[in-house]
Amino acid sequence: MEFDPDLVIPNRELSFNEGGCLPYNPDSAWHRSRFESLAKHFKFSLNTPFRDLPKKAMDAILYGSKESIDIHYENKDKSGYFDYNTRFPGILADLKRRYMETQSSGIKDWLEKFMSQKPCEECGGRRLKSEALGVTVGGRLNIWELSSLSVSDSLKFFETIKLDKNEKKIANQILKEINARLGFMKNVGLDYLTLERKSATLSGGEAQRIRLATQIGSSLVGVLYILDEPSIGLHQRDNQRLIDTLLYMRDLGNTLIVVEHDEQTLRTADYIVDLGPGAGVHGGYVVAQGPPRELMKSRESLTGRYLAGTLKIEIPAERRKGKGIGVRLKGVREHNLKNIDVEIPLGVFTCITGVSGSGKSTLLSDVLYPALANGIYGSNRQEGDYDSIEGIEYIDKVIDIDQSPIGRTPRSNPATYVGVFSGIRDLFSSLPDSKARGYKPGRFSFNVKGGRCENCQGDGTIKIEMNFLPDVYITCDVCQGKRFNRETLDIRYKGKNIADVLDMTIEEAAEFFEYIPHVARKMDTLLSVGLGYVKLGQSALTLSGGEAQRVKLALELSKRSTGKTLYILDEPTTGLHFADVKQLMEVIQRLVDQGNTVVMIEHNLDVLLQADHIIDLGPEGGDKGGEVLVTGTPEELARCGKSYTGFYIKEMLDRKQGRKASGSSGKKPAR
Repeated sequence: MEFDPDLVIPNRELSFNEGGCLPYNPDSAWHRSRFESLAKHFKFSLNTPFRDLPKKAMDAILYGSKESIDIHYENKDKSGYFDYNTRFPGILADLKRRYMETQSSGIKDWLEKFMSQKPCEECGGRRLKSEALGVTVGGRLNIWELSSLSVSDSLKFFETIKLDKNEKKIANQILKEINARLGFMKNVGLDYLTLERKSATLSGGEAQRIRLATQIGSSLVGVLYILDEPSIGLHQRDNQRLIDTLLYMRDLGNTLIVVEHDEQTLRTADYIVDLGPGAGVHGGYVVAQGPPRELMKSRESLTGRYLAGTLKIEIPAERRKGKGIGVRLKGVREHNLKNIDVEIPLGVFTCITGVSGSGKSTLLSDVLYPALANGIYGSNRQEGDYDSIEGIEYIDKVIDIDQSPIGRTPRSNPATYVGVFSGIRDLFSSLPDSKARGYKPGRFSFNVKGGRCENCQGDGTIKIEMNFLPDVYITCDVCQGKRFNRETLDIRYKGKNIADVLDMTIEEAAEFFEYIPHVARKMDTLLSVGLGYVKLGQSALTLSGGEAQRVKLALELSKRSTGKTLYILDEPTTGLHFADVKQLMEVIQRLVDQGNTVVMIEHNLDVLLQADHIIDLGPEGGDKGGEVLVTGTPEELARCGKSYTGFYIKEMLDRKQGRKASGSSGKKPAR
């Protein structure tokens, strides 16, 4: 991690006086005195944009002056001054000194905003000494070069490696093991990953499939495997590979229990246990069980009715044409994207799809969102590599609704995140008993001293640090997990105290507060995104990524729409049942009907058939991907013979419209 000049001075069109050097405040007497002295020495004005400064002056500002400079420092209030002669160390060295010396985590966090990862100058990012890198395999590749290959390229290398007779004897068993393990990773759809990929950068689905590949390699028999949604993040082509692997493990003599909503997986299963009928307090029963064909006959099973086609997510009668304008990215070449041009039409619902590793997240999260955020808000997010972006002037807000947690402490919950808890606290503080005792809204907050339980500081739990083991949380023995002290809990509205309200599900709370308009409106938005079963005060730490994403979506829905907002979502249907997907799509379509634009990474075929416009990346993952294969409506994609997505869309369209599935050209694209 090094201080990055492009983050320290992100916009060189600005001058020092205009705040162009972010860590140095032009209103600070200390910072101004140093820059004034530099300006005097190198003969430039503090009103001159950084891009117009002489190279010698710019180098001195960033990396330090080679000669001493007379610096005159005067207090802002003119109460005193002093002069001294010294060499200016340069902003980057000065920031590094401050970073090394400070004990404040807040200052460190602030300084880290100006840092970025740079390759080590000694090894060039290869991590190993030159002696280790001097050893090659097959006379061709050293260990760094080999680990930089993808799984599929590694397989090709080891399958074609040329060894002499003695080397073959030594390497025979090793090569057998290597090829088998690489083959397992390929079979679970991970052939696009490079071997040196950091585990922290893997998605949950990728990490789960790596563990699955490990189990396949053990070739155990008589084992019960439990998998929780292994299809997350998988395209239908890759999902079929995963299903084939699961069937292989079953046929070895193992039992597999898979928590899953994916239609392909459900139709392949030998036996399904369907829980319900609803979620949360409305669930917990076995609605139906048996082979898929039996489930399809059950009228009580929502899953069975969707599989049978008696319930379905209807395809829109017509696709939106949009506003005739769009955001256009040119020359995108971040990671594996191959200098592509992409246009996002405004006023429509766009899906970005493609096989795993084809470059979807790179395009959306690493390039499009930071470029728009920097252009609209003037932020300094690190952008992926591209030539230019056009059309920013047509939108006034860009919102990235990702799956990161909505809070980092047990006190964070859906009610506080969407702002509905403020209205509830105002209501409780306006009750006659509260007024008689002088209670203000802060009395009913677990973030403020006074009303909360001080033993657990409003968490409801006590954290016990276990040193080398994970921390353990136990229920507070003073408030019994209610978070508030006894006096606060004495105040009741319609028989319920503040802890009772937080313990309600969102569905119960919506009915309870139906006559309090500003509270009811936000409850309705949480209901509309399928979160009725979640408790109002449920800790943010216990929400799944999909649930956190839908809480964020609910917050955006509760705001007044401008009609010029661009929403970015990354697989919001993760963990959703057919019925929940249908409900979520109604919300998405409502946003677009208001004139906004929604761009979503998605593999769910029901969602793709809802889209007005699809951008399909491929043709494969990793370095064999990163190209725009086809763009257009779902119907146009279905006619594209080279697109895996088009093939599966054609199958789904045929099934929904009662035709015999034939694929876009009668067969799958060649692998």
